[in-house]
Amino acid sequence: MSDLLLLGLIGGLTLLLLLTLLAFAGYSGLLAGVAVSAGSPPIRNVTVAYKFHMGPYGETGRLFTESCSISPKLRSIAVYYDNPHMVPPDKCRCAVGRILSEGEESPSPELIDLYQKFGFKVFSFPAPSHVVTATFPYTTILSIWLATRRVHPALDTYIKARKLCAYPRLEIYQEDQIHFMCPLARQGDFYVPEVKETERKWRGLVEASDTQVDGTGADTMSDTSSVSLEVSPGSRETSVATLSPGASSRGWDDGDTRSEHSYSESGASGSSFEELDLEGEGPLGESRLEPETEPLGTTKWPWEPSAPEKGKE
Repeated sequence: MSDLLLLGLIGGLTLLLLLTLLAFAGYSGLLAGVAVSAGSPPIRNVTVAYKFHMGPYGETGRLFTESCSISPKLRSIAVYYDNPHMVPPDKCRCAVGRILSEGEESPSPELIDLYQKFGFKVFSFPAPSHVVTATFPYTTILSIWLATRRVHPALDTYIKARKLCAYPRLEIYQEDQIHFMCPLARQGDFYVPEVKETERKWRGLVEASDTQVDGTGADTMSDTSSVSLEVSPGSRETSVATLSPGASSRGWDDGDTRSEHSYSESGASGSSFEELDLEGEGPLGESRLEPETEPLGTTKWPWEPSAPEKGKE
């Protein structure tokens, strides 16, 4: 009889544990719907303190931890420039940090000095008129893991189905929500100087290797130089042509002549804003957006081949 009671107690505790885990997963967003839409950005123009990282996105947790420990009250932000399904892990680039100010507000000089003291750099991102966006609950550490495996595939599907040029991937950790944002305009303005510099170096390697052709006319370009044929954004000019936490999984197929190295190759041939379903009011309460006067598709990137301290993939 005592054995039966013991087995019953063990079974009851096991059931209770499973129910607790399910409740925790549900609270973390397991059953939350993922709605992707095009419209206004979830944030205005921002000034950020960031550190650049080139390597596996799963190693960015330390940057979230470091930036958060300096000023815990600020919001975290991450910008992922490369598609980890297409780019070797050691070549994936991102910027991780904290939002110092938003809108017309100027960042505190003391705050800037504090972050710079710990090796962070300061950069400003604009508020693009059109973005592809989605949100996910941010209630526990598990929320980040769930978000990277549910939101990014949904973004991929939305962008590819509409043949949009939406890049790079931004993740903003704001109170109890993770905002995912892919600009449809002014993409080059989201490229921190380190990204532009790596692209200039890769372009130099490609151009140099292009001159190395063997006697049979075969291209002898090395594996290193073939990583990217991507055009650097150059200056921070508008370009309407064309994601706590750690890393995510994304992927595309071969569609046009853009780079498989970056999110700029998100399966788009440059659909116009007129073809987008800009759904109702944007996250900032703005009314339905009007199409850009400048036609989409004026600038393309060549083809070749990312949520606070909680790492992803």
